[in-house]
Amino acid sequence: MQEKLERLVGSVQRVTFHNAQNGFTVLELRTPGETVTVVGVMPQVTPGEELEVVGRYDFHDTYGPQFKAELCERAMPSTAAAILRYLTSGGIKGIGPATARRLVDKFGADTLRILEKEPERLQEIKGISAEKARRLSEEYGRQFGVREVMLFFSRFGLTPDQSLAAFKRYGAAAVDKIKADPYLLCGEGIRLSFEAADAIARSMGFAPDDPCRVEAGAEYVLRHNLGNGHTCIPREKLLPVAAGLLGCDTAAVDEACDRLVLSRRLVEKSIGERPFLFLPQWYEAEQYCAQRLAMMLRFPPERETAAEEDIDRLEAEWGITYAARQREAIRAAVEKGLLILTGGPGTGKTTTLKAIIRLLEDRQLEISLAAPTGRAAKRMTELTGREAKTIHRLLEVSWGEDERQSFLRNEKNPLDCDALIVDELSMVDVGVFESLLRALRLGCRLILVGDSDQLPSVGAGNVLHDLLEAGVLPTVRLTEVFRQAMESLIVTNAHAIVQGSYPQLDKRDNDFFLLTQPNPYKAAATVADLCARRLPEAYGYDPLADIQVLCPSRKMEMGTVSLNNILQERLNPPDPSRPEMTRKSFTLRQGDRVMQIKNNYDIVWTRENGEGGSGVFNGDVGTLDSLDPLTGTLTVRFDDRLALYTGEDIEQLELAYAMTIHKSQGSEFPCVILPLLDVPPKLQYRNLLYTAVTRARKLLIVVGSRRVVEAMVDNDRRTKRYTVLRPMLEASVRMGGLLSGEEA
Repeated sequence: MQEKLERLVGSVQRVTFHNAQNGFTVLELRTPGETVTVVGVMPQVTPGEELEVVGRYDFHDTYGPQFKAELCERAMPSTAAAILRYLTSGGIKGIGPATARRLVDKFGADTLRILEKEPERLQEIKGISAEKARRLSEEYGRQFGVREVMLFFSRFGLTPDQSLAAFKRYGAAAVDKIKADPYLLCGEGIRLSFEAADAIARSMGFAPDDPCRVEAGAEYVLRHNLGNGHTCIPREKLLPVAAGLLGCDTAAVDEACDRLVLSRRLVEKSIGERPFLFLPQWYEAEQYCAQRLAMMLRFPPERETAAEEDIDRLEAEWGITYAARQREAIRAAVEKGLLILTGGPGTGKTTTLKAIIRLLEDRQLEISLAAPTGRAAKRMTELTGREAKTIHRLLEVSWGEDERQSFLRNEKNPLDCDALIVDELSMVDVGVFESLLRALRLGCRLILVGDSDQLPSVGAGNVLHDLLEAGVLPTVRLTEVFRQAMESLIVTNAHAIVQGSYPQLDKRDNDFFLLTQPNPYKAAATVADLCARRLPEAYGYDPLADIQVLCPSRKMEMGTVSLNNILQERLNPPDPSRPEMTRKSFTLRQGDRVMQIKNNYDIVWTRENGEGGSGVFNGDVGTLDSLDPLTGTLTVRFDDRLALYTGEDIEQLELAYAMTIHKSQGSEFPCVILPLLDVPPKLQYRNLLYTAVTRARKLLIVVGSRRVVEAMVDNDRRTKRYTVLRPMLEASVRMGGLLSGEEA
């Protein structure tokens, strides 16, 4: 049974910790009877302020009582002495100790009222100009704006994080905006569920047939389906889904869509005879990508040539022989402004890329390499011998106060390179691809590399698939598997799977085999024993650095949730020397392998060289470096970055001894263990298996059932994504009077 909420009133004595990005705070509050450590998310507070906090006591064995605040209300200091303490402690940006003393000496207990209501009187103090008086009053008002917003939304059950998100999105006007249209809460930037926003709207008296409710429902369906990869939805499919959500007829949704299109909150575009509905930014993203790629074809860079002798010279220097299609790809990359290079494992994409890089460098061209994730970029660096960056780092990502992502590299500030090579294109969503194209100066070569048989991007769009299906861009598809690669069952089985043939599973002396185990509980124990004992003893693998368990799903006995708990107990068991904290369904412990499960632009990180930044992304994997149960903070090391987590940010971490196959995209591991037994039927499909197999570099062990493996091979279902990049690209190229690209 949950403890009863308690209320504390007191003055802030000391602020131990405050994260300005997400509001997580640790402070000492002096109450009439004692001084209490209070932790929770709250706007910036300053010693001297009076607080009323509502929450629960949490008694820690080591650190004693803490009070976890769920609601914080503030009363500004009212006496001259309390006001002076508040101002001298940095309560208002721009007022230092000397200015604070002069203000309080002049205005006394009326100081804060004058700051808010009569800022022009601040000029009576020497050194305060009219402009400075205005800024000080605005800063004071901004602080009170945060407080008012948090207090208002707390009445409707919003968390402090959600209240802060509303303030970041709409500023001090957030309360008025939400009162006028509470469905803004399920929109961009705050993203409550529609059901939660609807409940708030009903409590405010909004009717079920209110136009803003029906319009918000239609927008919500589109926004929700971005998570399923769709950039748009056919109108005839959106209507019944939205009507079901709203509990109304489709005619009402149809009329709402007309209003949304008329007001430009939605875009309608017909492909053939079929009308599609888009959120504007996603329509513009696909349209821009199509038009920019067509323009790159029409206006290629200054022509370079790649003679056969150049390729012969590299063969002699490196002691290799290029296949015919590799030679074609090398020539095309040098001579054309745009190239797609695709192929499966063992077909020589990396060898081809090295030659392309070398010949471009020989021509004094500046080259940049990029990949979607940190792990993919690190792998690209290792394989090519050249530094590769994540796309976000290459484009110099930044975020505004409302958490909107932007890039410093764009049309006005393009990349300095003469050629850009992007690997793992199947992982790139159309929004990121648009930003990448916007950052290319006219005349920059673009080489896109990927495997179209991999799973599509987590974000909206199906970029690589759409570009290949359009068939209008120069493309080389590598299909020959080289003899050395053919010696690996990982490679040969991957190609067998993608062609619909069953893999060989019985060769225990090779790098791919099956351990049959029909019982899920025994299979889970086998997975744990492989990680903790058998593979380290037999192959010398480090359980944390070298071995990764990949699962089709989170649920079931062989899913990530269950296996992570089992693997944590074997690989990082409880130890008095390793601090830990318990979350909703699992425990985090120092030394754990963890993964970020949502994009978070606020988390601050530093590198060993002193470089700092913010932003940790969905799928990033690291090691829990330190943990402080007293303050509720921890740090995670992601390769060369050390990230600080506080408050509700910690809820975005989960154990990563086992991860889903989807989360593994772009990564490669020395050893992969693949549990395939109690796989839900909807996840038994071919390219999910193919993606898992191609994550393994040296060894892949399937634990489970041959029947499940064969069922996945038999099912060539591809998840349908509604996108329009392909027809837009075809149309853009036709309008430019261009010939279709050829595929070798």
